[in-house]
Amino acid sequence: MSEGVDFGNRECLEQVTARLIQCRACPRLTAWRESVAAEKRRAFRDQQYWGKPVPGFGDPNARLLAVGLAPGAHGSNRTGRMFTGDASGDFLYPALFRAGFANSPRAEGPDDGLSLRDLYITAVCRCAPPGNKPAPEEIRACQDWLQAEMDCLEKLQGIVVLGKIALEGVLALPMYAGLRRKELPFGYGAFYAPEGLPWLLCSYHPSRQNTQTGRLTAEMFDAIWQRARLQLRQPS
Repeated sequence: MSEGVDFGNRECLEQVTARLIQCRACPRLTAWRESVAAEKRRAFRDQQYWGKPVPGFGDPNARLLAVGLAPGAHGSNRTGRMFTGDASGDFLYPALFRAGFANSPRAEGPDDGLSLRDLYITAVCRCAPPGNKPAPEEIRACQDWLQAEMDCLEKLQGIVVLGKIALEGVLALPMYAGLRRKELPFGYGAFYAPEGLPWLLCSYHPSRQNTQTGRLTAEMFDAIWQRARLQLRQPS
């Protein structure tokens, strides 16, 4: 957490989290996340799975928000923390560490001592979906949770969206309703700064599908976080 943390922001986020983790709005996702948590993967058989909706994680004073797609079945659905315990997190957190947004490049579980600086991480869908593909109506059902977290982040200036679906989920929020979405296409490095709203910076998602094929390299990912840092205004 940042020094001089605003306890109002932190308490606001804690209240959102307390409500979020009780959500059972999507029957398909509820059944899937709980069945995965009960059956477990052999490598994690001795661990207690989270098996609930996954809240955001990070600095309550964050000026930057990162938005991903959804928890991994044996990653965040197991650990209860965004991008923790899977290959996507293994690629993400070293980049955040290099950019100065994280105190460690390692993300193994909620008790690993990892903390974020000036960054909050969340997703457009909070429950692990079958095949890593939430349905459009399931993403829409999570919109209020994303907006609620953003409302708590009073210093928010910009958003890094990790993937096309994350961009579409953010643009579907009421606060962006006045924009022409066709004029804001997704693409690596695409940057949009609508007046009076948090700016948007696009990156490919750090999934294995992208990182192991070279579609997203460490150098490309570092460039995203470096640009985000440069884009943030200095506090007055």
